[in-house]
Amino acid sequence: MHLDKKIAFVTGAAMGIGAGIAERFVEAGATVVVFDINAERGREMAEGLSRRGRALAIHGDVSSEEDVQKAIARTVEEFGALDVLVNNAGIEFQETVVKLPTADWDRQMAVNLKGIFLCCKYAIPHLQGRNSAIVNISSVHAFISYELCAGYDASKAGVIGLTRALALDHARHGIRVNAICPGYIYTPMMEDWLKLQPDREATMRRILSVNPLGRIGTPRDVAEAVLFLASDAAAFITGTSLVVDGAMTAAGH
Repeated sequence: MHLDKKIAFVTGAAMGIGAGIAERFVEAGATVVVFDINAERGREMAEGLSRRGRALAIHGDVSSEEDVQKAIARTVEEFGALDVLVNNAGIEFQETVVKLPTADWDRQMAVNLKGIFLCCKYAIPHLQGRNSAIVNISSVHAFISYELCAGYDASKAGVIGLTRALALDHARHGIRVNAICPGYIYTPMMEDWLKLQPDREATMRRILSVNPLGRIGTPRDVAEAVLFLASDAAAFITGTSLVVDGAMTAAGH
């Protein structure tokens, strides 16, 4: 699997899963645009990637149409093309629908779902006719639900539906569109969630107990799957979702 001379735009690439994807893409020969709301971390990430390949940091919010439009335009202006779009940026607010502030619901939908819509809206005209790929990061929450996750589950299930629709609409344009559904992956977002738990160690033991492979996933685990779907190795795969969860959902957890 390789992405030699490909131009890739990765959202939320300053840390966590997005950073893992960006790093793996550079290793595979791609030029990577790190698009992130955290300007400082995005810049640091791009600087690190530039020691091994080509990378550019662009600051912006995936839920802002102006930010996305300008970022895609700058990418094409800077590198002359766009071949791969990875919609990774995501956030989570945990609460029941009764107690969740409407603003938090709207923000979660804006980042997790509208952000993919906007990035695709402005990237697809440049992806057409280039044997290109879009990979959307959903979650196992699209298939199984947990308490206090109504907004997150709804947004991630929406990503699956959007992925299928995009695949059908743009197959004739030579664009493949797939989704990745990670399970428990150790990232800064997961660490923030663990800090909120009454007993962090007990929570970690519970997580490990529901993972048949006996460990928590890493950003690299997800990045390898994303690289596969973005590469020519997956040339006949589109409109599907790949679960990367160590068999957690297969075990009914």
